[in-house]
Amino acid sequence: MTRLNLLKLALAAGLIPFFAGCVTREVVYRPAPGPAPTAVVVTDPAPPSAQVEVIPPAPGDLGVWVWVPGEYVWRGQWVWRGGHWAARPYPGAVWIHGGWGWRGHRRIWIGAHWR
Repeated sequence: MTRLNLLKLALAAGLIPFFAGCVTREVVYRPAPGPAPTAVVVTDPAPPSAQVEVIPPAPGDLGVWVWVPGEYVWRGQWVWRGGHWAARPYPGAVWIHGGWGWRGHRRIWIGAHWR
């Protein structure tokens, strides 16, 4: 190795620590998970049994699209809302079905939501 090459190599090795802080990184912002599930205080009557639905083919990749089954929602009375394909609001989101729960001594219906 020539003397000039050794000098270039030593200079390059000496400058490496100065460039260590010049690393770039990609920052990906994801929307925060959706709002907390809505709880509607309903003691009677319970919602009717779910209707039978025919699930159409997914509009795309099943890693992105999730079948959200139809359910009864409370709007002063139980109203059927049909199922549909929905894109996950953020990676790893899971659809949680509505169901009965307790808040204190009151029986409540907790609406379906993403988690």
